[in-house]
Amino acid sequence: MANNFLLEIGLEDMPAHVVTPSVEQLKKRVATYLKEQRITFANIKMFATPRRLAVIVEDLADKQPDIDEEVKGPAKKIALDADGNWTKAAIGFSKGQGASVEDIVFKELKGVDYVYVQKHIQGQPVQEVLAGLKDVITAMTFPTLMKWGANSLSYIRPIKWLVALYNEEVIPFSILDITTDKISEGHRFLGHEAVIDTPLEYEEKLTEQFVIASLSKRKQMIKDQIAAIAQKNNWQIHIDPELLEEVTNLVEWPTAFAGSFDSKYLVIPDEVLITSMRDHQRFFYVQDSDGKLLPNFISVRNGNDHMIDNVIAGNEKVLTARLEDAMFFFEEDQKVNVADYVERLKKVSFHDKISTMYEKMQRVGVIANHIANAISLPDAARADLTRAAEIYKFDLVSGMVGEFAELQGVMGEKYALLQGENPAVATAIREHYMPISANGDLPTSTNGAILAVADKLDSVMTFFAAGMIPSGSNDPYALRRQASGIVRIITDQDWSLNLNDVLVGVEKEEQAAGVAPEIDLSSQNEAVIDFIKDRVRQYLGDLKIRYDITDAVTNGLENNVLFIVKSAQALTEHKDDADFKNVVESLTRVLRIADKAEVLVTVDPALFENESETKLYEAVSVLTETIDTLTADQLYAKLVAISPIISEYFDATMVMAKDEAIKNNRLSQLHELAQMIYRLGDLNQLVVKS
Repeated sequence: MANNFLLEIGLEDMPAHVVTPSVEQLKKRVATYLKEQRITFANIKMFATPRRLAVIVEDLADKQPDIDEEVKGPAKKIALDADGNWTKAAIGFSKGQGASVEDIVFKELKGVDYVYVQKHIQGQPVQEVLAGLKDVITAMTFPTLMKWGANSLSYIRPIKWLVALYNEEVIPFSILDITTDKISEGHRFLGHEAVIDTPLEYEEKLTEQFVIASLSKRKQMIKDQIAAIAQKNNWQIHIDPELLEEVTNLVEWPTAFAGSFDSKYLVIPDEVLITSMRDHQRFFYVQDSDGKLLPNFISVRNGNDHMIDNVIAGNEKVLTARLEDAMFFFEEDQKVNVADYVERLKKVSFHDKISTMYEKMQRVGVIANHIANAISLPDAARADLTRAAEIYKFDLVSGMVGEFAELQGVMGEKYALLQGENPAVATAIREHYMPISANGDLPTSTNGAILAVADKLDSVMTFFAAGMIPSGSNDPYALRRQASGIVRIITDQDWSLNLNDVLVGVEKEEQAAGVAPEIDLSSQNEAVIDFIKDRVRQYLGDLKIRYDITDAVTNGLENNVLFIVKSAQALTEHKDDADFKNVVESLTRVLRIADKAEVLVTVDPALFENESETKLYEAVSVLTETIDTLTADQLYAKLVAISPIISEYFDATMVMAKDEAIKNNRLSQLHELAQMIYRLGDLNQLVVKS
């Protein structure tokens, strides 16, 4: 008969967002533990609800395999004294291995004789190994922890029961005052205790007590129930994956139901209604066949359909109260014009060490204009960009955003349109927050992209200058996310922007405009560039660029985000070329020797002693004339073309000549070429296949 094992941790209700990652962690830790203990198994199934984390391990081995191994001890000269007697070192070693000195043999290793003993390790029964899972349970980590009673253990929620069942046998261990058993708990209101006789009947026994233990089955039940309601009413339901995951982890016995609200609230922007339903009440919103929002919703109850009408009425009442607030704020906000909102921002702090929010907008206006100049934004779009930068934070002081903070930008767009602003201005206001997550959508309009980069860059620059630099996992102002947004937008928009030129130029322009903050921005320019380049590194990792290529391009001299990304792509494209190894070797030879230059001089062709020096000089001169106009692909192609000339140069030329003038001339010549190679990246970082 196959051996199966059930482990269940019963808890007080966990937050929905930790349920899935926690049971995945449990599965991984159990698998790792069993493998470390040399217990083979066929599969591990996961089960989880708000009140339990469980795994079933299928087809376990009966016991650990025995191990026979040869253990090396001290050298023979240490194991024996001058008279040939065993020393304390030899006696202690043999005892430590469960043997005696009679079991010692000598073997040679690299010309030296060492003591060895044969060690036999008897495999433990699987029951004894499974008892060690207590430490696996207590070692789990969670985003938040709590203690209960006078206990020292911190856990996601108090542990209420433990099931550890190997076939029909309870594996005994205790955590605090909770001892393992074969008794689980059913639904809090509908069920009772469930006695689990064997692991494989776990799901069935819990189902009898109104608990669907399988995450996937519970999720599918919810989807099927929603689909049935939608079909009955001819509704369209957008099932948001994140909301579905959350609802799945809030219930043990799901029952979907439909409710409604007064159609008068449909005058409120859809985003507000959807936010009220989806984010605040965990409801699925309803649309008609044309995608128009309807005054209905679908929710999921943790229970059966008993007295479901009361449940529906209660949910409708709660939603109506929320929508009443939204209606009030929507109407009141429109009584204030944009100019008045902007004026209020003069009293809203961006950060007490930096400036007000109004002053931030002034700085962002300068940065946005600088970027617009750098990318040659058409004059027709300039007025809209300028206007957007003047007002883009105004909705922060609106009543609606005060109540629904997640709608900042969204309400800015709505209110801007209602007050007659150009649609392009309104779009930029909404898009400047994008992306709002690591892989979130990017701005689609050019002005929205410019404003988004300008806003994020100002935050990074000013927080760094004020000494609030992220360290370790500490990033309270989400500067890493904002820097990642900068990288993604610049790359998406295909903008060629030198970070150093932008930072230096912006500071001068802010000073000239009289809007510079009272902190030294330039003091952290290098740190800001390194910080953003670290986000480029992450971005390249997401693109699956090889680590050594990423290291090469991010450690080069280039500060242009787009050029760095394109350099990585160019090297990736050519890494399997037949001549790639030879090209890289010739270029890195230039880098290594050029680093030895201590005195740089203007290269003098009159000091050349062979034709190869002239050829290299002419090639470098041509490259110098066009270097600032080349794409990464073109630069790589130019360097490939120069590679044979470099090889010929090194074959014919002794760079480190005895004559100091000639040596410095040659090193300076190589230094000029090295600077252009470093534009592509520090190619010394590349791992080149033989």
